[in-house]
Amino acid sequence: MTTVATALADARRRGIASLDAQLLLARLLATTRTRLIAHDERPLTPAESVRWEDSLERRLAGEPVAYLLGEKEFHGLALEVDRNVLVPRPETELLVDWACEAVAVLNSERFRGGDGPIRAVDLGTGSGAIALALKRAHPQSNVTGTDVSAGALAVARRNAERLGLAVELLEASWWLGLEGRRFDIAIANPPYIAAGDPHLATLRHEPAIALTPGGDGLGALRAIVAGASAPLAPAGWLLLEHGFDQGAAVREMLADAGFAEVQTRRDLAGRERATGGRRRSF
Repeated sequence: MTTVATALADARRRGIASLDAQLLLARLLATTRTRLIAHDERPLTPAESVRWEDSLERRLAGEPVAYLLGEKEFHGLALEVDRNVLVPRPETELLVDWACEAVAVLNSERFRGGDGPIRAVDLGTGSGAIALALKRAHPQSNVTGTDVSAGALAVARRNAERLGLAVELLEASWWLGLEGRRFDIAIANPPYIAAGDPHLATLRHEPAIALTPGGDGLGALRAIVAGASAPLAPAGWLLLEHGFDQGAAVREMLADAGFAEVQTRRDLAGRERATGGRRRSF
């Protein structure tokens, strides 16, 4: 007979981290980790044992725990995730924090002469993680999230509805599809892994379109920077996440495009992770 205790022990023996196994089994049994551990003598039914084995096999094949659970916590929000979207990473919270600071600065400067609320766009929104976190932090702002993937937008819409956060979600490819719109801040975590990077193999369960633009990995970043002058309001911010070794290249892009106050921020591991600048006001 398989019990909670023996199921967790088997998972550890097969190389699955204890926390991952506890989260997966708690979800399967519709309980909490605390109750799971406190009642580890509880037997699994035959049907539960079959589902548990399936979860273990999928995890051992490299499928992210977030996909198996169907959700991921990000910036204090519980987000639905599936194979249509990237699993939100902790380092992207750095980008959200910076965007929140920038919106606060824009509000205090009132550089648009009181012309309504701040207008923000999250390019390539995926699950809606950045857009929804920004909307929760600055509920008076008008926040738009865009994505080229209809599947990703469906996930983002479900997250927005469940969380009660009113964000606009549009199908668009970077700036294409936003013609005639004007934003005070644009944020993007675009695909930036170079083609052939060995890390792509470990990320094979996530959508490739959200991971790599091919080539040197800078194609999407170039497109966003090159197209930003018209849709960004004067003194508006453009904030971009990128690879740990791409900071210098992105700074050069922004400087060449005429952006001011170009700077890079580092993640908790000390790696360059996000670079941004402001469109000149003249």
